[in-house]
Amino acid sequence: MRLLLTLLVLFGFMACTKQIHEELKVQVIQTSASGDKLAELPSVKDVESPSDTIEVLPSTQFQSIEGIGAAFTESSAFLLSGMSQEKRNEILSAYFSPEGANYSFTRTHMNSCDFSLDNYSYAPIAGDTNLDSFSIEHDLNDLIPMIKGAQSYSEEGFKILASPWTAPPWMKDNDDWYGGKLKKEHYSTWAKFFSKYVGAYKEQGINIWGFTVENEPLGNDANWESMHYTPEETAEFVKGYLAPQLAKDNIEAKILVFDQNRGRDLEEWSQALLTDQELLPLIHGTAVHWYASTFDWFPENLQQTHNLAPEKHIIQTEGCVDSEIPHWNDDQWYWSKEATDWGWDWASEEDKPMHPKYVPAFRYARDIIGCLNNWVEGWIDWNMVLDRQGGPNLAQNWCVAPVIVDVEKDEVYYTPLYYVMAQFSKYARPGAKRIDFKCSDESLMTSAVLNPDGTIALFVLNMESEPKQFVVKKGSKTTQVRIEGSALQTIII
Repeated sequence: MRLLLTLLVLFGFMACTKQIHEELKVQVIQTSASGDKLAELPSVKDVESPSDTIEVLPSTQFQSIEGIGAAFTESSAFLLSGMSQEKRNEILSAYFSPEGANYSFTRTHMNSCDFSLDNYSYAPIAGDTNLDSFSIEHDLNDLIPMIKGAQSYSEEGFKILASPWTAPPWMKDNDDWYGGKLKKEHYSTWAKFFSKYVGAYKEQGINIWGFTVENEPLGNDANWESMHYTPEETAEFVKGYLAPQLAKDNIEAKILVFDQNRGRDLEEWSQALLTDQELLPLIHGTAVHWYASTFDWFPENLQQTHNLAPEKHIIQTEGCVDSEIPHWNDDQWYWSKEATDWGWDWASEEDKPMHPKYVPAFRYARDIIGCLNNWVEGWIDWNMVLDRQGGPNLAQNWCVAPVIVDVEKDEVYYTPLYYVMAQFSKYARPGAKRIDFKCSDESLMTSAVLNPDGTIALFVLNMESEPKQFVVKKGSKTTQVRIEGSALQTIII
């Protein structure tokens, strides 16, 4: 009997040991300062296990993912139209094909914006309150061909969110493209404008998923197209005009409010709009930008916004490395602490500490991970393509895009930002659920999602200069992973 018990204990221990050390099958994709660009890495088989562990916990789930992508702007579309057919197709494939970044969520502008070639409106004739002159003919030159080209490469399709920078000047109290407010007598006309826009784009085979009421309603100091709202005016326009007009015309496009920076302004607007019980059933949620800081993703701010209306949604609709002229064929610059932003130049003294120099690759990865971990459901970059000046831009508001082109030489530079974006967009698919995790190394930034196909995408950012090694754990299965210094990994489980 004693021998039998000993054998049973021994076999049980062996079974338990086998279970504990059962290997977790993973695929590791890395982009790094050392030169990796969506590179698949071999598995690590060290004799001594690392002391740190990242455990994924798929049974604890949070928000669904709408998608990740960038904006169609007239500037990007104009540049693409000047490239050879071969290069144009290459860029669109790089962004939208399954073999490329596979973007799933995009944005575009209604009427012109700062990244347009000139000021324009789809309803330019003053006093045309019936919008008989409404036409999107301007967009047929470059913008719509770019969107259709993207559609031809996307197998799963992508959502399009449209945002106005301004109504036509004749609808505004200052009769100007820049600044001013929408006249009350034109609230109904402007609501009809949204509806007309959806119909006109649908005729082109392009569906509009949703709208933001206004891009940056607090304004931009009248440096380019803008139109100002207060939270109360936003609520009045949506409740009394925009939502009823869309319902009347059987348009199911979603409505997002705010569409400006996280931080103090988001706190104020969320408190005003997400406690309005008449407004809440009419809106999909809140749109946010990242320009209030170069390194702070404002987790408490996002948590507050979510907690005020947990059934509503938060979408990051714009971000870019701004106030810079792009560096051409210089990957290391995008991994170095040299980039600045608008606040480096002219933020108030109070806000200057929020705008230090930063590493562009880190800024993108940090912000996306920080947003995912704080209820944000979609993350949309700004321009997809810019030239070596950081334009064209009618306000000379130069920015950096993940893809830079030299039209005259027909050359393309895929900056490290393109690969950082792809690390997320390829592997966090629409319908994925953000899941919980435990990470014992606080220096690593981490997030994870459970995709509709059952795969888990674990995102790991190492901002330190030295490589790190850790164990990835799911249930009883484990594997070892090594991440380079200054690197972003997507670990597919």
